[in-house]
Amino acid sequence: MNESTDTMLSPIVMNNETHGAGVAEVNEGPDVSIVVPCYNESANVRPLVDMLRRVLEGRRWEVIFVDDNSPDGTSDVVRALAQEDSRVRGLCRIGRRGLSSAVIEGALSSSAQVVAVMDGDLQHDESRLPALIDAVAGGGCDLAVGSRHVEGGSNQGLANAWRHALSDGGIWLAQRFLPVRLTDPMSGFFAIRQDRFVQIAPFLAATGFKILLDLVLSSPKPLKVQEIPCGFRARVAGESKLDVVVMLQFGALLVDKLCHGLLPLRFIAFCGVGLAGVLTNLVIMQLALLGGAGFSVAQGVGTVVA
Repeated sequence: MNESTDTMLSPIVMNNETHGAGVAEVNEGPDVSIVVPCYNESANVRPLVDMLRRVLEGRRWEVIFVDDNSPDGTSDVVRALAQEDSRVRGLCRIGRRGLSSAVIEGALSSSAQVVAVMDGDLQHDESRLPALIDAVAGGGCDLAVGSRHVEGGSNQGLANAWRHALSDGGIWLAQRFLPVRLTDPMSGFFAIRQDRFVQIAPFLAATGFKILLDLVLSSPKPLKVQEIPCGFRARVAGESKLDVVVMLQFGALLVDKLCHGLLPLRFIAFCGVGLAGVLTNLVIMQLALLGGAGFSVAQGVGTVVA
């Protein structure tokens, strides 16, 4: 009976010892989290992870893909990769959209000392990640920004003259509001101390696509910023998210920060849409009058088009 009991207990003792050894060998957490907001970027997920493995070799890192329930199966690709590599994590958001809010959720889920943010479209030069991370981890700055507009940087990856004009115009406008000097406030490639991000998070507008601009404008005290030269590649797969809505959100963000949050962003957006409708109505009505239509007809056409 004793022999049988000893025989039955010995595997349990061995398992406990193995379990204890396993606990002792638990790996340390990451020093840096790379947050990648994405929507319909399934073709870019695996290549991006391969790039990160190369440039971050020897570092403790993780990548957090925050996907807004992409219909192209982006989250499925992330899950498959996570089965192969524990440094890959995914957050799939249901019923919520927006780059800024995605970055916020990803960054707040991190326990790393440094949070880096980059797009999932492979346009950012991942080889500059170590420089961004080291600038923040070394204590030289709160925020390191990958800039296309300092010596050594390039924005040749912008698709056409229209995109260049939008980018340059947005930068010029944003710089009128900034409390710190920043040559590329439209950049989506940056690193920041995680504790500083947590401090700023309650003040963020959390809307639109320009999370860097939101961070700089929302910080209770000016951030110490360092800019790192960065290239900007042409998109390989997927489609650009830039459209009229993004431009309106950018304008609404600036107005929101100018008003110090006294006017709700939804109210600002509502006013913007209303103003666009009024202007459209007036323009179409005037064109109809010039074309010989009567006032009633011109007014009706303008209203329908608006």
